[in-house]
Amino acid sequence: MTNIITWLQIHLGIDSLIQEKVFISVMIAASLWMIHRLLFKSIIDRIKDPDRRYQWKKSLGYTFSTLGVLTIGLVWIEGMQSAATYLGLVSAGIAIALKDPITNIVAWGFILWRKPFEVGDRIEIGPFSGDVVDQRIFQFSMMEIGNWVDADQSTGRILHIPNGMIFTQGVANFTHGPDFIWNEVPVLITFESDWEKAKGVLQKIADLHDISQDDNAAEEFESAARKFLLKYDKLTPTVYTNVLDSGVMLTIRYLCKPRQRRVSVQILWEDILRAFAQHANIDLAYPTTRFYTIPSSELKAS
Repeated sequence: MTNIITWLQIHLGIDSLIQEKVFISVMIAASLWMIHRLLFKSIIDRIKDPDRRYQWKKSLGYTFSTLGVLTIGLVWIEGMQSAATYLGLVSAGIAIALKDPITNIVAWGFILWRKPFEVGDRIEIGPFSGDVVDQRIFQFSMMEIGNWVDADQSTGRILHIPNGMIFTQGVANFTHGPDFIWNEVPVLITFESDWEKAKGVLQKIADLHDISQDDNAAEEFESAARKFLLKYDKLTPTVYTNVLDSGVMLTIRYLCKPRQRRVSVQILWEDILRAFAQHANIDLAYPTTRFYTIPSSELKAS
């Protein structure tokens, strides 16, 4: 060992004190890595729930990374006072050159502290929407929804978003607060249809699939109201009436789970089509062009 230290000192000019610190740092890093792997195998591999396993994996990684930085830093901190002036001179340049990475680290701390979203949440940030599947120091990952796929379903692509984007873009969280969203299904019928009967039919269909009571939506909204200023007096489905150029618009507004929007729309429309088929005086409308021919007798009279 002495021969190795002497050889490095003579041929590479590495001081024996520096060699000692390097050796200690390597031993600390190797020891922490071995302990981390042992804990990983003994604890995480036994956890069956994916969410808990992910949280334990991240927590262990952050804990041992912090321990490594602190312990190795203590080894090297001695004698570093002389470098304080140098570090002060270059710190401004480093801050400018690493502006984006530093912003991402600060944003990562903000995400962990304020929790605008967590792994498993469905969010929309800027032009991107998806389910958060991973969080890291510099970026978080989402399973993309929407884009060329309709009704908030997955595209199969993984989006990697810089953490700093939360400081410049609004974040919409589908799953924080009550685990429900409002959805609407517009149904356009002709002016000749019996709109009152159609509205009653739609209201019955909406009430048949009402989940506001079965899934304790009222309790979830009440719980969320303790944290956010939410005011909802009515959670049951409603049918609204409007008049458009092509007919009477009847819009069903109802609660559904964020990840079940497309399924709920399908169920409602299948029931609507079956119900309207049983009523001869209710017809779905679509854009049409009408021509009116003036009788020749009226033309001569004019």
